[in-house]
Amino acid sequence: MIDQLKAKDPEVEFEIKVIQTKGDLIQHLSLDKIGDKGLFVKEIEQQLLNKEIDLAVHSMKDMPGKLPQGLTFASIPKREDPRDVLILKAGYDSLGDLPIGAKIGTGSKRRKYQLLQVRPDLNVVPIRGNIETRIKKIVTEGLDGIVLAASGVIRANLEHHISTYLPMDLMLPAPAQGALAVEIRVEDLAIANRIETLKDSATETQVAAERGFLEGINGSCHIPIGAYCQLEEEKIILRGLYGNEEGTVLIKKTMEGTVKEPRALGLALANAVLKEYNEDER
Repeated sequence: MIDQLKAKDPEVEFEIKVIQTKGDLIQHLSLDKIGDKGLFVKEIEQQLLNKEIDLAVHSMKDMPGKLPQGLTFASIPKREDPRDVLILKAGYDSLGDLPIGAKIGTGSKRRKYQLLQVRPDLNVVPIRGNIETRIKKIVTEGLDGIVLAASGVIRANLEHHISTYLPMDLMLPAPAQGALAVEIRVEDLAIANRIETLKDSATETQVAAERGFLEGINGSCHIPIGAYCQLEEEKIILRGLYGNEEGTVLIKKTMEGTVKEPRALGLALANAVLKEYNEDER
């Protein structure tokens, strides 16, 4: 993204500052054991509020439903591939190739329970770490494969490791997966105007619908939540996933709406899913 901004504003100098968050530092515990979505953003947001940095770039899927007072999203750039992928041990090319009881690593309940719906025989185990660390764990921890977001693998130039892309009907992605969140201070209009040059309207519509669903569900990393918004001219089709911590309830629903009100569609779908969930839990 910085390269794109430099191309638009060659006279502006950009300094990249890498900030490690609680989510980056605590690698020996699963996410649901140490906190919530804010794990990957709180320290960064504090530096933004303190004016130690001028903008923050996050994975939109890691962002909580509400931002701290004084911060807002700038325009959203074009989304990378939103799907999840399997990276498998040598000799396997697809989910169907895996033997009974194959050991698959993922830190996501959303991924775990959707996989088990298709292959209940799999042994799904928790893993943490950056993309390269997780890939190495296939060998070091004797895994048959791991599940990752395609976008992260592609952005890390590790696409050659991907064995197969998981279709949406099998693996609904996290809300806004593949999209970047550019977070700025509310009053920084000059920076907002610069980011505006990267705006992708289709991505913004998708993110508004999917995060509307997340907001309506009031979800966390403790429970499986997925959403994907498909655009068809003036119509949008939103699919949502919601379940309980144990994976014994996993609800998928679809709703159609208009591109003019994507967030409202997300909220409406969340309401319908929660209604069905509460009925199932009785």
